[in-house]
Amino acid sequence: MTPISAETLLAALNWRYATKSFDPTRRIPDADWAVLEKALIATPSSFGLQPWKFVIVTDPAVKESLVAVSWGQRQVADASHLVVLAVKTKITEVDVAAYMENISAVRGVPPASLDGFQAIINGFIANPPFGLTVEDWLTRQAYIALGNLMTSAALLGIDTCPMEGFDPKKYDAILGLTALGLRAVVTCPVGYRSAGDKSAGLAKVRFPASELVLHI
Repeated sequence: MTPISAETLLAALNWRYATKSFDPTRRIPDADWAVLEKALIATPSSFGLQPWKFVIVTDPAVKESLVAVSWGQRQVADASHLVVLAVKTKITEVDVAAYMENISAVRGVPPASLDGFQAIINGFIANPPFGLTVEDWLTRQAYIALGNLMTSAALLGIDTCPMEGFDPKKYDAILGLTALGLRAVVTCPVGYRSAGDKSAGLAKVRFPASELVLHI
């Protein structure tokens, strides 16, 4: 792998912003979208368990139906793609066993060699530490994927807008997620900023490193 330059990375991160107005006439090329899907799939997760589904909404009618349950935010309908990051409503030993089977197949290791790892995950799910609930833990996983998606998109010159301003239960109903054992956590319209989005020209506001970074 050839690393990108520090300048390229920082330029992409400074270029991106939470896009307020997308150009509804521009669609992300299939080749670029395929890369973003691969980036989502490559997202790390706790234990590597990947307790999520990335629901990609491109049907104009479905996107339009989601505006009313997204606080009226037009980004949902106007963006090229809407990514709904959903997680499983529950994780069981069956899910963990399926993950072990996948590890065994991909890495070519005996299933029995994973028994200890499997027991650790099952123990965590049965009794999460630090007062953490499994539901909270699952929710946190979605935000790892969200950050990965936004950074990957920025490096490709594609705009995003992370959104929590929506009714998750109504999303679940409209998209049929409940029946699949899933619940929407966060959404992210993805596409290209409109020429009239005044937010694009605003300076990025961040506190200085001296206030945000602590070296110990």
